[in-house]
Amino acid sequence: MKKILIFYASFGGGHLSAAKSIENYLLKNYKEIDVELIDCMKYVNKAFEKISTTAYKEMAKKMPWAWGKIYDSSQKGPLAHISSKANSFMAIKLLKLLREKQPDIVISTHPFGSQMCSYLKRKKKVDFKIATIMTDFKSHDQWLVGADYTDFFFVSNTDMQKQLIEKNIDENKVIVTGIPVREEFLINHNKDQILKDLDFSKDKKTILFFGGGEFGLGKEMTLKVLECLLNKCTNVQIIAISGKNEAMNKKFKSLAIQYNRTQDVRIFEFTDQVAEYMSISSLVITKPGGLTSSESLVSHLPMVIINPIPGQEEENAEFLENKKVAKWIKKDDDINFILNILVNDDNILNNMKENTYLIAKPNATENICKIIMN
Repeated sequence: MKKILIFYASFGGGHLSAAKSIENYLLKNYKEIDVELIDCMKYVNKAFEKISTTAYKEMAKKMPWAWGKIYDSSQKGPLAHISSKANSFMAIKLLKLLREKQPDIVISTHPFGSQMCSYLKRKKKVDFKIATIMTDFKSHDQWLVGADYTDFFFVSNTDMQKQLIEKNIDENKVIVTGIPVREEFLINHNKDQILKDLDFSKDKKTILFFGGGEFGLGKEMTLKVLECLLNKCTNVQIIAISGKNEAMNKKFKSLAIQYNRTQDVRIFEFTDQVAEYMSISSLVITKPGGLTSSESLVSHLPMVIINPIPGQEEENAEFLENKKVAKWIKKDDDINFILNILVNDDNILNNMKENTYLIAKPNATENICKIIMN
């Protein structure tokens, strides 16, 4: 029986979601395997994991500019050295788990997992295949620590593939697969029933609006965008996800009442029906996390990007806008002008939708699993 460990870390939900997608596909499609999902950071040091994830969330929420600087400086110089040394130190504790589990393959959706395993492999403490799944649209050097001892790098696009090869990564290791998404994004949904359940019209465009996000970023921009949709775009209906921010949820409801649009707006704190709602939407307004962006792409859904965190999310935003599948609304942009054009010009939306077919990778999970298992 083949033993497979899948490592993730609790920095944002995308790493876990990608890991779960791989786990579910392996268990569903392969026999004679034992698959286990593990938060590698929590395993090696619960206290450090809690402090580091809390610090990341607070910094991303209250000082995103500072997180951007850390993101950039962690690729080179003293901070990169400290980060690599810390992971080498923590790898010693991970060794206990690896000796106990005796995996044939370790799959990691976060650079920490890959770094620790490659360090142990370099020290000849372990001997197994290492597969790294990169969950954004641009490379970061922390993913590449220990690259000589990593067997696979699964990347989201050909630009990333070129970046890695230019950094002297063996081209045979770098495979363009896309970012894994959950199975529900790949099936046909009953759109008429979804609209009926929402009490929405078939004759209006539906906009899926992620206004809260994990960190509740950009409150002012978020409310301006929603207010514009409610005040200026009378031919749309909106599914608004407010997130965990109670004040934001109340403001959403207040704006819907203020502009007499309650019949056109459905407001949720949380939903597990993202795939269904994307299937009926003409446009999604969101932060550009790697996972949400990939879900939008495989749903062939044009994007409006707001409030990206400096660092990986701004790089994602640049990539998506350059590929003409998204419009990034920045601080000084004319929100009314941009949204009115997107909502009312079907040619622009259709062109953006067509462009998603050029970069979407709906079979990422299947392809990654087949390569690993073969």
